[in-house]
Amino acid sequence: MTTGPGIGGLRSDAYDEEFDALYAACAGRIVGHVYMLTGNRSEAEDAVAEAFMRAWQRWPTVREADSPEAWVRRVASRTAVSSWRKTFNRIRAHHRAAVDRSVPGLNEDHVALLQALQRLSANQRRAVVLHHLNDLSVAEVAAEMQAPVGTVKTYLARGRRAMAALLAETHQEGASHG
Repeated sequence: MTTGPGIGGLRSDAYDEEFDALYAACAGRIVGHVYMLTGNRSEAEDAVAEAFMRAWQRWPTVREADSPEAWVRRVASRTAVSSWRKTFNRIRAHHRAAVDRSVPGLNEDHVALLQALQRLSANQRRAVVLHHLNDLSVAEVAAEMQAPVGTVKTYLARGRRAMAALLAETHQEGASHG
């Protein structure tokens, strides 16, 4: 036995294994989710690390949640948004630099998608990323966003409409330069 979360300050190896399994199963997905929200991989990784640290500290409670992954994703998203609000100007400058097409792993479509996502409202972006990139149902998105299903459907419809226009605009610009 080691000290940490659990009854009387003790935790079992089973707690360690459950937490490790959660981390292995979803850390990458959550980093991807937060990255799509922020457009900044470093910020996403930091927010996810913070969220998993909080989950570990509260593991007896988190493990009993309907979805421990959703709990971690929600904390990571909130952490990232809070950080983003505090450092808006710095991140905005970083976003402009991050669009550099010489960055490995980025292609024109990826850059266009990130740029379009960044131009959506925070709620539309979050709903679109959760539903279309994380494959959550509308009901799951509503639960995670703590919003009515109808509101989430509105965010999704408006977000898709805005992204279609933005991506069509980007495609037309690319075609006229090509």
